[in-house]
Amino acid sequence: MPKNRVRRATALALALLLSGCAASPEVRAEDEPDVPVVLVTFTVLADIAAQVGGDLVDVVSLTAAGTQIHGYEPTPGDMRRAAEADLVLENGLGLEEWFARFIDAVDVPHVVVSEGIEPLGIEGDPNAPNPHAWASPIAGEQYVENIVAALSELVPEGAETFAANGARYTEQLRALAADVDERLSALPAEHRTLVTCEGAFSYLARDVGLEEAYLWAVNAEQQVRPQQMTDLVDLVDERDVPAVFCESTVDPGPMQQVADATGARLAGTLYVDSLSAADGPVPTYLDLVRHNTDLIVEGLEGAS
Repeated sequence: MPKNRVRRATALALALLLSGCAASPEVRAEDEPDVPVVLVTFTVLADIAAQVGGDLVDVVSLTAAGTQIHGYEPTPGDMRRAAEADLVLENGLGLEEWFARFIDAVDVPHVVVSEGIEPLGIEGDPNAPNPHAWASPIAGEQYVENIVAALSELVPEGAETFAANGARYTEQLRALAADVDERLSALPAEHRTLVTCEGAFSYLARDVGLEEAYLWAVNAEQQVRPQQMTDLVDLVDERDVPAVFCESTVDPGPMQQVADATGARLAGTLYVDSLSAADGPVPTYLDLVRHNTDLIVEGLEGAS
């Protein structure tokens, strides 16, 4: 029995055991091409992997658009999909804290696609890496390189295609990174503080010379202590920050309080942990970077 079909049979038994239900998952027909399945943990990685993999692999995101990835709780259905996969790609850097126990339950190879990126510590702590490296398109190049290598090992006969797709996509990323750097580097010196709900833009801030401030370091927290709120309000007041932002996967209410207390404008929704739906503002990773850049420039370039 082919490897995928063995995994599907194992997945069915495991899913039924975990869920206690008798529903059957979809099974491919015998004459259906057995394209390798690549399961990724969230939608941003899914888009990058699909750009590299093209038609030679079937890329599936474990989580849907809009899902909060930090505190995600895997389901029996997720376990079944993982057992069916030929390869699992994860971000690493502590993003998927739930992932170790999840992946240990299935016998599927997995690759950390942030490998090779020099991590920035959360609030300067070298033992707590900030996982959001993809927020900078410069780091995005490393993701592409790692995915090309992972898919080439999975499907050796497709290696040339993966390399060509990766090279083409990397050219797009480099052009986008140059545009991002030019536009964000041109922001006025007095308005170069990026204030967000989550500290998810450390890599982008470093690469374009912005200073980052936020309500909480990672979305797993989302509880704002009074002192955190006071400190951020004081910083926005002192620096006359014209606009503040919040991410799509969290409640913007606390940041609205900062805006109300300071007169800054809550300038819109940034995307980082998830793409939007296909008909939304950021259906792809490149769109995510463009959208965030446009929003930041619009919010910070004018006088407060």
